[in-house]
Amino acid sequence: MSFADEPAAGENLPILPGHVSPGRFERVLRAGHFAVTAEIAPPDSADPADVYARAMDFDGYVDAINATDGSGANCHMSSMGICALLTRRGYAMILQMSCRDRNRIAMQGDMLGASAMGVANVLCLTGDGVQSGDHPEAKPVFDMDSISALGMVRQMRDESAFLSGRALSTPPRLFLGAAANPFAPPLDFRPQRLAKKVAAGAQFVQTQYCFDVVRLKTYMARVRDLGLLEKVFILPGVGPLASAKSAEWIRKNVAGVHIPDAVIQRLAGAKDQKQEGVDLCVELMQEIKEIEGVSGIHLMAYRQEHRIGEIVIKSKVLGTRVPWSPPAS
Repeated sequence: MSFADEPAAGENLPILPGHVSPGRFERVLRAGHFAVTAEIAPPDSADPADVYARAMDFDGYVDAINATDGSGANCHMSSMGICALLTRRGYAMILQMSCRDRNRIAMQGDMLGASAMGVANVLCLTGDGVQSGDHPEAKPVFDMDSISALGMVRQMRDESAFLSGRALSTPPRLFLGAAANPFAPPLDFRPQRLAKKVAAGAQFVQTQYCFDVVRLKTYMARVRDLGLLEKVFILPGVGPLASAKSAEWIRKNVAGVHIPDAVIQRLAGAKDQKQEGVDLCVELMQEIKEIEGVSGIHLMAYRQEHRIGEIVIKSKVLGTRVPWSPPAS
């Protein structure tokens, strides 16, 4: 997909009628294309070259890149820092904003700064508790949760005002996102939780890892019955598992991740478990694309980012469309 008015790196596209942001990611979704997003692993480094090198794994394969925000309550380069660096190079970035570490004053300031830098997408998250990370002695904030944060950013954008009511001279032009987990109990509650996030302002949703397509289909049917598919773009999460042992560890230690026994048995019986994990990811992408109401895929290939291209190509979910990538330097 290409646009006649494709901007130079660091510049924004004009905001189209019916759009809220100048970003390519929103354009791709609203044009009806099947989108692919991915997560970039933030470096434990202050060297921008480390960020640029990691982003190159996604060139030509994804429509937007999530910069994680202290995922798992572990400290890395900030989402804002990564977005600032990569936006200047023309990448479509999704800023992640966790309520764990900031109060509403800091978050509103970040929204203005991100939009001023050209970031067009934000994913509002409540955030993992500090006890699960590498700084368990840190003081959590949780001034807001993901739903109230969504409402706050929507007010800034649509009403041109801070949460306090004080006017903004120029509002942030942001496409608002949220996370969802269709696979964790209580399952009947999950569509209702999504409805609350959509009501608060969510326009796109990225889900937790999907290894159970049957459970996802049930969730999507309920979401459809609630009339949410006309209001939000849903991108289920997928990712390659490195081995049966790794899958067992994730299932036991990462909250909210549902991995059926059959998946672990399949990996355990493979001669090359890492390749089997990639092949399974490809198959899941192909199955998920056929579910009514799915608008794209969110790829989380932790420590296997270099295989993103292989996964996207083999899955053929993009058809003949090639996402934007920066010109060769």
